[in-house]
Amino acid sequence: MSQIPTLDIRRFSDPSNGSDREAFVAELGAAYREWGFAGIRGHGIGDAQIDRAYDVFKRFFALPDEVKRQYHVPGGGGARGYTPFGVETAKDSKHFDLKEFWHVGREIARDSKYAADMPANLWPSEIAEFKEVAYGLYTTLDNLGSRVLSALALHIGLPENYFADKTDSGNSILRPIHYPPITADDIPNVRAGAHEDINLITLLVGASAAGLEVKSRQGEWVPFTADADTIVVNIGDMLQRLTNHVYPSTTHRVVNPPGEQARQPRYSTPFFLHPNPDFLIDVLPSTITADNPKRYPEPITAQGYLEERLREIKLK
Repeated sequence: MSQIPTLDIRRFSDPSNGSDREAFVAELGAAYREWGFAGIRGHGIGDAQIDRAYDVFKRFFALPDEVKRQYHVPGGGGARGYTPFGVETAKDSKHFDLKEFWHVGREIARDSKYAADMPANLWPSEIAEFKEVAYGLYTTLDNLGSRVLSALALHIGLPENYFADKTDSGNSILRPIHYPPITADDIPNVRAGAHEDINLITLLVGASAAGLEVKSRQGEWVPFTADADTIVVNIGDMLQRLTNHVYPSTTHRVVNPPGEQARQPRYSTPFFLHPNPDFLIDVLPSTITADNPKRYPEPITAQGYLEERLREIKLK
């Protein structure tokens, strides 16, 4: 594959569509084996929902700095609420990323066994519809992510519903991001330094500008600006570890645009799909072969792995 493919998930959604469904699973699996990235269209998430979400998020980021900082939780690892500009730093990077963001997590009962690992959400009172719009998008992307995981499960010989009871209380995060305009030409920082995601899969909806680049197996940076009707879905480190690197978690970054484009803000909203906090990430036996021996002798819980990685990117 010379470029990152985009596939129509409607081919998978109809169980009666046997042969094309199998072909979709094979094509999706091949895309992820090669790139760790794919575009997904035919997902059923309407433009109106996406546009409304971006309108609400832009209005939040336009609030005065002192208002936004009221929703920052010191020592909270950025798990919920607002994380100011200049905090998150890509692993092994000298410079912080040029972004500020908000985190929406799963709404769970406060007497849940996961309550200690999954704090209650914060909602900005300045924007009345923020909760409805943000959590509506959270739920929609969670459902789409489950469909992608079902196809990937089939591709590596697991039952279609393998991930269902392992992600139904997942510590997943919706992250609206604002990359402010860049006003100087000689800054060493980039909007998002080269990194891999922590989670199972990431779904990126409606990035408002170019800038995303994916590192190929040959070590080249490949721009990937998806069409407006396409959601970019990539593999995270947890799924890479679970599948013994059958599905690679590919390095990617958001570069600063040239010239006048840099003077424009950029907005994006990734959804990081996580397993349940107590899910044990242990290499799947079906992914261990003579050519691909088991790479991780010790299993680790999803929560333990998440905390380890948050420390590395200076969120904990």
